[in-house]
Parts: sequence; structure tokens; C-alpha cells
Amino acid sequence: MDKKLKLNYKNTFFIGLAFFAILMLWQVYNTYCPLILTDLLASTFGDDADRLTYVVGIIMAMDNLVALIIMPIFGTLSDKTNTRWGKRMPYILIGMLASALVFPFIAVFFIMDSLLGVIIIMGLVLIIMQGYRNPAVALMPDVTPKPLRSTANGIINLVGYIGAIIAGALAMVFKKNDANPNNLVYLWPFIISSVCMLAAMIILKIKINEPKLLAETKDDVELGEKLSQSIEEIKEDKPLSKKDFTNLIVILIAVFFWFMAFNAIETFNSVFCRKILGDEGIHGTFTIILTVSSIISFILFSSVANKIGRKWTIVIGLLLLIVGIGLMTLITFILKDVITSYVWVIYLFTVLIGIGWALVNINSYPMIVEMSNKTNVGKFTGYYYTASMIAQTATPILVGLIMSFNQAGLKLLYLYSFITMILALLVFIFVVERRDLNKKKEKKSILENLGDVDD
Repeated sequence: MDKKLKLNYKNTFFIGLAFFAILMLWQVYNTYCPLILTDLLASTFGDDADRLTYVVGIIMAMDNLVALIIMPIFGTLSDKTNTRWGKRMPYILIGMLASALVFPFIAVFFIMDSLLGVIIIMGLVLIIMQGYRNPAVALMPDVTPKPLRSTANGIINLVGYIGAIIAGALAMVFKKNDANPNNLVYLWPFIISSVCMLAAMIILKIKINEPKLLAETKDDVELGEKLSQSIEEIKEDKPLSKKDFTNLIVILIAVFFWFMAFNAIETFNSVFCRKILGDEGIHGTFTIILTVSSIISFILFSSVANKIGRKWTIVIGLLLLIVGIGLMTLITFILKDVITSYVWVIYLFTVLIGIGWALVNINSYPMIVEMSNKTNVGKFTGYYYTASMIAQTATPILVGLIMSFNQAGLKLLYLYSFITMILALLVFIFVVERRDLNKKKEKKSILENLGDVDD
């Protein structure tokens, strides 16, 4: 028991390449697919296309619906797989290869003006990507002792954020405008993303030998199990108290509303930037600023929850989100002509949104699992992800319908997010914080805080 556990940072970084590819492709997907679908609907239905924004929402909602169905299936399959490559790596490598090969055909069918082709390829990409995501998530815990997993997950998230930042840069460069209205411009971000994914896949294959890594880390993982079990003494899986059960329900409802708000922006922001702000490239800068401000916030404000509690840290985060999104709403309806000349003001509001989202994300999931014990952490994690995924499945459809059948159209996007974020705050304020647990928390490293983030 005198052996000290030590994280292999190099191996963890290489495992994180799978998330680098996932976040980069998702960001490119979320940026360009709404634009592509909007253009194809316009070319097919003409002036009536503005009434079909909800169709874009329905199609964009499919990724979360597919995730709810596909991820558990492939997670179970990979648990039972046994090959010379390991049990997770076959799914990861084949999934990355297939995604990289199929992904550019979204742009190809767009150039061919085929709405059906684009929808089919989008569906195929979703199935492939969600099929390998669960094994990619499972690989790190397989080879990392429990006490080191938060730090390891922080490294993996950091590598993933680099992919998101690159995707934001692509959106800034490859955009359609009056000077370059050619549909071919959208092909390049898809090709570049696929090439990066193939490069990540090759490095991952060369550097990570799963069976060998499992053998090398077996003793450490077993020791980690024993050390984690000694943290708290749990004799049985007791049901939640009435107060904890009420807290759980309140937090999950709040999670639902703030993901409703944020995912609406995530889905339609590229179209909003093109049609309302006059430059779809603004979305790329928005993505980069949002990601970087979130990362910096994890570093600068990592100890805030230890001082004032997770509840009030989240409340501050929600208030910042409400202010940032509210100011964007104001711009949309009042200052649109001014903002095209002073676009930096939008980026200032984006920083507020990034900081707020970081404060909410870094503390919400831990608040839920604090009510679990070592025998049911997975169940409580499932509650969190179910609430967030249901919200992310419903909100593109709901906001799409609202924008389709109202004269204001896309101008309602930030107003919708503003209202749903206020609802999240009004619900969350009723949480009764467990201050006794906050006093016991130890100061966490920067990487551990990055590991708390929902990816």
C-alpha cells in the first residue's frame, strides 16, 4: 500500500486525440450543417424556406437522439469485445477511419444540391461518431486508477478543446459572403477536419497499444480501487432522503432548462450570424472566444465553489449567462445596424457567456454525484446526461418551430435562450445546498477542474 500512484501524462494525451477529433468534427458539423440545410431548403422551397427553420431543428436534434440509442449499445459491445487490438481500440480506430472518410460527403452532396443526400450522410456520420464515442470515453478509466481519473479527464478535455478551437478558426476562414458565394468553400473545412482525424487516428494507433497498456496498469488500477474505497465508508445503497431527492429533481430540471438555452444557440448561431449579423464568420470567432474564455475561467475561478459553495457559484454563472445572452437579445432587436460596425461588443458579451457557462458546468455535475455513493455513481451520472440530452434533443425542434411561425424569425433565437436561462435560474434557486460537504472538499488542481466539464 506504500506505492504511490502516478499518472502517465503522455499516454493520457494520446488517448485524448480521440476527443480532439470528436470535438473538432462536432463543431464543424454544428457550424456548417445548419447553414447547408438552410441553403438547400431555400433552393428547394424559395421564399417559403423561412417557414421551415423547424426542419433544420429536427434534423440537427437527431445527434442527441441517436446518442441516447447508439452509445449504450456500443458501450456494452465494447465491454464484451476481446481482440488483439484490445476491446476499445477496434471501435475507436474503425470509427475514426469511417467518420473521416464519410464526413466530407456532407459538403459534396451540398455542392450537388442534394438535400436527401446531405440528410443521409449526416445520419451516417451520427451513427458512426456516436458508435465510437462510448468506447473512447471508456478507454481512459480502463487504464487509469480512480484517484487520478479527474486529472486525466482534464487533460483529455483540454486536448478536445484544441479541436474545438481549430474548428472555430475554420469557420472564420471558410465562409460564404457576397465576395465568395460559391458552395465549394464549404468543402474545405470538412476535408481539413477529416485529414486531422486521420492524423489523430494514426498517432493513436502507433502510440497506444491497449492490451499492453492494460497489462502495465493492472496493478495500479487495482490499487486505485482500494484507495478510492477508503475515502468514505458506505455499507449499503440507501435511498435518498426527502431533501436530497427534492434537490436532485430541482437540479435536473435546471440542467434541462440551461441546456435548452445553450444548445439553441449552439444549433442556430451560425445561421443567426449570417442572416441577422450579416457575417457567418462571426460564429467562428464566437466559438474560439467562448472556448478560450471557458478554459481560462476553469483556471481562474476553480476555487470559488470552495469559498461560497457550488450553488451560489452556479447562480453567479447563470446570472452572467443571462446578462450576456440578454445583451445579445438587445442587439438583435435594437442595435443591429450599429453592431456591424462594432462587432467587438458581441465578442465582449461572448466572454460573459463563456465565463458563465464554465461556472455552471464545472459545478453542476459534481452537485448531482455528491448525492450518490460508490455503488451508484453511474446511475446518478445517467440522470445528468439524460436530462441534458433530452433538452438538446427537444430544443432545436422547439426553437425552430418558434422561429418558423413568427415574423421575427431568427431574431427570436437569443430571446428564446434568454427566457429559458431565466427559467433555469428561477428553478435552481430553490436548491438547498449541502454545506457540510463543501467544507470537506479539498482544493483541486487545474486539470481536475477541466475534468469536471461535460464534454
